[in-house]
Amino acid sequence: MFSAKTLYDLDRPLSRVDWAVVDVETTGLSPAYGDRVCEVACLRLRSGVEVARFESLVDPGRPISPGAFRVNQITPEMLIGAPTFAQVAPSLLALLEDAVLVAHNAPFDLGFLAAELEIARLPTPDTPVVDTLILARRIYGLSRNSLSCLADALGIGAEQAHRAMGDVWTTWQVLDRIAWDLEWRWGVTTLGQLLAFQGGSVPYPSPYSLPLPPAIAEALAEQGQVWMRYVDAWGRETVRRVRPLRVSEDRGVLYLVAHCYLRGEQRTFRLDRVIELRREPLP
Repeated sequence: MFSAKTLYDLDRPLSRVDWAVVDVETTGLSPAYGDRVCEVACLRLRSGVEVARFESLVDPGRPISPGAFRVNQITPEMLIGAPTFAQVAPSLLALLEDAVLVAHNAPFDLGFLAAELEIARLPTPDTPVVDTLILARRIYGLSRNSLSCLADALGIGAEQAHRAMGDVWTTWQVLDRIAWDLEWRWGVTTLGQLLAFQGGSVPYPSPYSLPLPPAIAEALAEQGQVWMRYVDAWGRETVRRVRPLRVSEDRGVLYLVAHCYLRGEQRTFRLDRVIELRREPLP
């Protein structure tokens, strides 16, 4: 899918690198708790000129948390009729092909992209990743390095903050200024030198090797469903029929992210609160 000549030519001048600047807006802070992408944007540039772009609201299959809404102001009404991430993934991946991915606070975006691509049963892109947050911390020594604060400090007019394409444009302008400073202050002019200055490409989160109950492992493999008796945080026992999407681990606890037919939405369940579990036949 990717051209090794394009991606890993570390002597390639930065002026000839294809950049794919990415940002996601999400329903919450952590895919480990089942939070999902609700908006994604990508801008592809070559020699500082836009060559392609993609942006879309995304149906996350779950509510947006109050905290996330205060940041991105994305309402449930805005998401009515929006495509799923699996439906927009091909368009996004096409823009990432043979490019260097750029994001501000890249581990956040990569974590959500990895989770969404896992649900869509698609591989993560094999591409170098540049993080403008890491670079800014190493260059400028500012007290605050959020995207908006960094843009203000560098005299960059930020676009619509906390919406995906607005943050993408601001991130690109920050990277352009960083590249200029790196060349004149440190002589950094190639992709290899930039990655070395950063400390290497930012990796996608490694997939966990989780010891899954057989019923869940089979349902994940076949996109099937399971029946379970579950005790919630208040000690209430309920019977659920769910379609598993993925399993994650956080601080030693396994969580099942699944579509719950009882609630008609995506839910997250602690596996240590499952009393009984059995595989359900495919509908």
